[in-house]
Amino acid sequence: MDEKPTGQKPDKTSETRKDRLKQALKANLARRKAQAKARNAGVDNCDEGKG
Repeated sequence: MDEKPTGQKPDKTSETRKDRLKQALKANLARRKAQAKARNAGVDNCDEGKG
């Protein structure tokens, strides 16, 4: 009846999913690096005022 081609759709879906996961991981890593950098900069600024 309504047969869907099984060859292309799963491959394309998995590639898009992999690409999305890769981009999300890269964005998450960049965000975490920025947070750590801001946290370290905040600690350095606090230490200077106490001396």
